[in-house]
Amino acid sequence: MSTKNFTESPADRAKANGPISESEFLALAERTLRDIEDKADHAAADIDPQRSGNVLTLEDEQGDKWVINIQAPMQEIWLATKEGAYHYRYDPHTSNWLDTRGGESLFGRLSKWFEG
Repeated sequence: MSTKNFTESPADRAKANGPISESEFLALAERTLRDIEDKADHAAADIDPQRSGNVLTLEDEQGDKWVINIQAPMQEIWLATKEGAYHYRYDPHTSNWLDTRGGESLFGRLSKWFEG
């Protein structure tokens, strides 16, 4: 009999067991894109989210676009802006998507834009 807890999230399993499977990564990344889309809909700034598969495009009233996409082979979420490109990997210890170069969280970077 298996003792696996089926109510655990992929993030909970990653904390307990280390790296997650591709299907668990996809579930976590998908939930993250939905969370970003929801935050964009409720942001102080006027941000229009558009979703197409694993790609979420955010556009503000000045026409600035941010493109966020899931990169399953790398287990990363990528963000492209006019300022540059950023790669985020899920850190199970902090439950955050962290920039692979600078360490800033994905939601930290987005919140600056969402606040208007």
